Amino acid sequence: MHVEVAKEDHLSAIIKIDEGVVGTDRRKEIVEESIKKRNCLVAIEEGEVKGFLLFDTTFFDHAFISLVMVPPKERRKRIASMLLKEMVHLSPTEKIFSSTNQSNEQMQQVFYKNGFKRSGIIENLDEGDPELIYYCSR
Repeated sequence: MHVEVAKEDHLSAIIKIDEGVVGTDRRKEIVEESIKKRNCLVAIEEGEVKGFLLFDTTFFDHAFISLVMVPPKERRKRIASMLLKEMVHLSPTEKIFSSTNQSNEQMQQVFYKNGFKRSGIIENLDEGDPELIYYCSR
């Protein structure tokens, strides 16, 4: 398995993963724009997309990972970790931020295992489930 910057021909596989997890293709335009800007990474195994990561650099001029998505059947195979490590390596900024809900203990462990540290909290995005901000540097 390897991680690379997503290409336009990865779009349908990425949307299929996203739709399979969240039940809709509502992020298709966001994913498409991220691919065009080279702000999308994909984990590939035997030519098949196994997970993806979206980021931008509009978070106070720092990289912000807005989404890491791995389908349930592919989880616990270090795919999210591979995506995060490559993001840290390729990041256009020294500091990299991301977030997850307080209820998402699995993603919190992924961040911790990959050198991310808690950096803050945002209330009121999801009622009763604060967003935890994580940070690491290259």
